[in-house]
Amino acid sequence: MTDLPAKPVLLTGASGALGRVLARALGEAGWRLVLTDIAPFPDALPPGARFERADLEDGVTILRLAEGCGAILHFGGVSVERPFEEIIGPNLRGLYHIYEAARRERARVVFASSNHTVGFHERATTLAAEDPFRPDGYYGLSKAYGELMGRLYWMKHGVESVFVRIGSSLPEPVNARMLASYFSFADLTRLMVRAVLTERVGASVVWGASANQAMTWWGADDRAALGWAPADSADGFAGRLAGKVSGDPVEERYMGGAYCRIGYSREEMA
Repeated sequence: MTDLPAKPVLLTGASGALGRVLARALGEAGWRLVLTDIAPFPDALPPGARFERADLEDGVTILRLAEGCGAILHFGGVSVERPFEEIIGPNLRGLYHIYEAARRERARVVFASSNHTVGFHERATTLAAEDPFRPDGYYGLSKAYGELMGRLYWMKHGVESVFVRIGSSLPEPVNARMLASYFSFADLTRLMVRAVLTERVGASVVWGASANQAMTWWGADDRAALGWAPADSADGFAGRLAGKVSGDPVEERYMGGAYCRIGYSREEMA
């Protein structure tokens, strides 16, 4: 990573698992980072970075943190399935504050969306980015809302966004589902670089998955326009993980896996 953004980059959710990965990698590459999270930052600050604790629902503080930034990597908010009342503040109202900050600063948003926006599509299907949302819970619903808000701000205000529908971003895959959804930290980081540095992105959607050829559910997207392609793969784990399944018919039928089972009450698949 030799190219650097012309302006500082705001990274929300910096204290989370993926936020910490990105803070370290981008900081080491020389990016000027403004880091924020509702929780303290647990690591040593990267060179040239500063951290401030903030709540996404505090719109005034979010506006201040975004001052002078050319891009916002938005990884903040509730990152797992939770009751609606826990989702609505950080993931809906907080997202509005992010987009208002981006509108004021003419900044680009790279939004950590999720595969759970399409979790109730069946695994036998290969999806394109423009296929319908089928969220598998309130978390996935909030991410679909986030993509729609980003499109609104693109059409109405010219705020560019890259929506990254993150699969399973972990050090390595741990079950059969992740043979399709695995997204390595290195592929994630390279995508963030292209999402920020590409000259024009409009409102782009990219499936956040590595080059998992042994099993794949996600097809056409906007990655070519960003000049990005994944370099890693879960295929080497197929022999060990192919049989590691839940045995639950709902979980194994749909792309969203265990999130589809949470609170599920339809009798025909119960």
